[in-house]
Amino acid sequence: MTVYARPGTEGALMSFESRYGNFIGGQWVAPVAGRYFENPTPVTGQVFCEIPRSDEADVELALDAAHAAAPGWGRTSPAERAVILNKVADRIEENLESIAVAESWDNGKPVRETLNADIPLAVDHFRYFAGVLRAQEGSLSQIDEDTVAYHFHEPLGVVGQIIPWNFPILMAVWKLAPALAAGNAVVLKPAEQTPASILYLFSLIGDLLPAGVVNIVNGFGVEAGKPLASSNRIAKIAFTGETTTGRLIMQYATQNLIPVTLELGGKSPNIFFSDVLASNDAYQDKALEGFTMFALNQGEVCTCPSRSLIQADIYDEFLALAAIRTKAVRQGDPLDTETMIGAQASNDQLEKILSYIEIGKGEGAQVLTGGERAELGGDLGGGFYVAPTIFTGHNKMRIFQEEIFGPVVAVTSFTDYADAIAQANDTLYGLGAGVWSRSGNTAYRAGRDIKA
Repeated sequence: MTVYARPGTEGALMSFESRYGNFIGGQWVAPVAGRYFENPTPVTGQVFCEIPRSDEADVELALDAAHAAAPGWGRTSPAERAVILNKVADRIEENLESIAVAESWDNGKPVRETLNADIPLAVDHFRYFAGVLRAQEGSLSQIDEDTVAYHFHEPLGVVGQIIPWNFPILMAVWKLAPALAAGNAVVLKPAEQTPASILYLFSLIGDLLPAGVVNIVNGFGVEAGKPLASSNRIAKIAFTGETTTGRLIMQYATQNLIPVTLELGGKSPNIFFSDVLASNDAYQDKALEGFTMFALNQGEVCTCPSRSLIQADIYDEFLALAAIRTKAVRQGDPLDTETMIGAQASNDQLEKILSYIEIGKGEGAQVLTGGERAELGGDLGGGFYVAPTIFTGHNKMRIFQEEIFGPVVAVTSFTDYADAIAQANDTLYGLGAGVWSRSGNTAYRAGRDIKA
């Protein structure tokens, strides 16, 4: 077991600046209007730094820098761009622990996840696209004796990217790595709930990229996100986040006739057929682990299996085992490597989850475990913690139909295969799903029949 020292304290691997600027043109730049907002850690609820409260003027400065850098970066050879992306990956890997601590402190997720998943995946993503870039080919076709058609890939130019708060660094890298590999310059807006870890990351890697190739503008959605997404100076906008905001982003892109990439909400079902309990073995154990995945990353995952459908003839037995497994999930200090579930990313999200818990109770759903704010004591008592919660009810309840984005799972039963598929598809969403069966035929058929 390791408990990492908190940022800025004795023995800490890293520390945050008390006040950050925007990262524009390779420099740290104060917001034009001179406004900042306070950024608390979800771990304790205490403010640890100030972040620029940017507006359209700051977005325009970032776009100026990106447009100045885009032509040169776009003409850089694939080999040179690949070398730079690999250097970025190496630098992140060299500082993996400190970045993992920064991400955990800013977001509230357990450091064991940032150490073993988020940051290593970010490293791999840069390396992957460095490799893809070197393997990319164009094509040439001879139409007739006098006519040749050739095709080659070229960068879009300047692109906008708006990052969610559930995976602040990993989701940023998912957008940055392919855009940079393709030769684009980027203006990126982090989520205002988790703005600091990406700034710490760029304090480590910013010198590896030509000035202006990546620009980071902080602020709130209406004040900074909207001016970026609606700008006619970007060639594409990419957004991951809440569905209502995604609709607005699509409207802005439509007005400017630019492509848009959206990754929005989900209410994914996890379906457990009766044969999962046919034997008390490793498969049954893995199925129970799969049930508890609703609490992974505090339930703040778009593909979170936040609905569980259990076949009626094993419903009581499986649910009893699942409740025992869920209660064994260790919640505590996110900087402790033994902690399995940490804090919600913001107080607003905490309040949203607690309100949905009350909605579920009001609808008549039964609480099997959790159903309340987790009181951890000490200075963690001011943090944003929710006890992993299992509700039982039926699929028409709001807690089954609406995205809660927290460690809350809504459980019901199904009678047969047709009923399972009908309930799985009875949703506004269709992002993901899980199927648990020892039968390859059942798993395959369900995978094809579920609309996800």
